[in-house]
Amino acid sequence: MKNLVIGGQKIVPGSTQQIDMPMARLYTDTDISMPIHVTRAKKDGPTIFVAAAVHGNELNGIEIVRRLIQQKSFKLTAGTLILVPIVNVYGVLNQSRYMPDRRDLNRSFPGSAKGSLASRVAHKFLSEIVDHCQYGIDLHTGAIHRSNLPQIRANLDDAETKELAQAFGVPVLVNAKLRDGSLRHTAAESKTKILLYEAGEALRFDELSIRAGLRGILQVLSHLGMTKRGGAKLESQPFIANASSWVRASASGIVTNLKDLGDRVEKDEPLAEIGDPFGKVFKTVVARRSGIIIGKQNIPLVQEGDAMFHVAFFSDQESDVASHIQSMSDSLLPNTDNA
Repeated sequence: MKNLVIGGQKIVPGSTQQIDMPMARLYTDTDISMPIHVTRAKKDGPTIFVAAAVHGNELNGIEIVRRLIQQKSFKLTAGTLILVPIVNVYGVLNQSRYMPDRRDLNRSFPGSAKGSLASRVAHKFLSEIVDHCQYGIDLHTGAIHRSNLPQIRANLDDAETKELAQAFGVPVLVNAKLRDGSLRHTAAESKTKILLYEAGEALRFDELSIRAGLRGILQVLSHLGMTKRGGAKLESQPFIANASSWVRASASGIVTNLKDLGDRVEKDEPLAEIGDPFGKVFKTVVARRSGIIIGKQNIPLVQEGDAMFHVAFFSDQESDVASHIQSMSDSLLPNTDNA
């Protein structure tokens, strides 16, 4: 195995090292660094990164990485694992999705060493982390006031990426197109296989999402032969959504939700009611097609046209998907009422 250099520091095989990689200072002359935790086995194998908080207000991934680092039973037996709990340090400081220059870091790749602040951070993350890796897992959540069911988004037309997505083990896989300027799009050009994990809501920890993410990472590492931990066997293979779309508010008002994340819905089934401040219901939001709710708005106020429910379509497999979702919840959040 070759020596690995990140942030000017050499990490040799068989070692673990924490690195504070210098980034651009704040205008208060305060030093800013990106925290990085690298573990290398003595045995050769793949190099994979796991990164969180590319969007600074998406916090679930930070806790997933923290738990992985602190897990006493975890041992890397082959290859190299690069963990980055906070990529967009500036956004986390401001509890903001964006960089201080109001740019979206996940639309700024590949970036430039002499560009804007977002462009410089993107360039440094790509050159110092991603370029060393054959694989990556990018941890995200829904936006503010919006939750996502645990799901993997990836280029499932690529056979190896599809295998990794299935190994992750969440019920729903979305064959997602690559977006210009995104980490996935840029990494694909250098042949790095990326899984994007979406789960939970911005600025909140969600225990189901955290546990599903941690288990998924461990299962991917096992699949790649980097650990001996097999994890719990999947009860069934994940389901691939062939399409998805948002159901939008048909009026402005106060919302009463009738459905939740993970629910199976039929075409024309009511999803929510919209009413006025006096309690009168004047609009019912309905599903346009049968499917599974994989994302929803949480705030009970809408303007006409707001995205309310993200529904995925599974070619008449909705009942199986719903069963798998419930099974995941039961296994990760067991009922302890009678304990």
